[in-house]
Amino acid sequence: MAEHTSSSITIEAAPAEVMGVIADFARYPEWTGEVKEAEVLKEDDQGRAEQVRLVMDAGAIKDDQTLAYTWRGEHEVSWTLVKSQMLRALDGSYVLKPTGSGSTEVTYQLTVDVKIPMLGMIKRKAEKVIIDRALAGLKKRVESGV
Repeated sequence: MAEHTSSSITIEAAPAEVMGVIADFARYPEWTGEVKEAEVLKEDDQGRAEQVRLVMDAGAIKDDQTLAYTWRGEHEVSWTLVKSQMLRALDGSYVLKPTGSGSTEVTYQLTVDVKIPMLGMIKRKAEKVIIDRALAGLKKRVESGV
């Protein structure tokens, strides 16, 4: 089984507000930094994204990828890679946990496997940077009320 990296952050908002931002793929370019374009290719019967095309620019890694999303209730979403130019695998998830004080603990887990050779230590560090930036961007976006 592949190693993964995970991190958590507390966001001062209810889980529904947090998930609303996570599920709004069209607005990812406004707050994620690395996502330059996002297009929902397929939705489920509840109107949630099932497949999303993302054009990424994370400095050394520029990629056009398609991800498949699985929604588990109101507090969890996971994704797997469908196709990519640079990646062999990209599996991740957001799990939201209400804290009881009106805020939400968000845990982001990510596993990345690139097509080019890369040391495991460097790969884990890249995953950590991606996760930390995503959580910080998510927190700022949700708490700003945009």
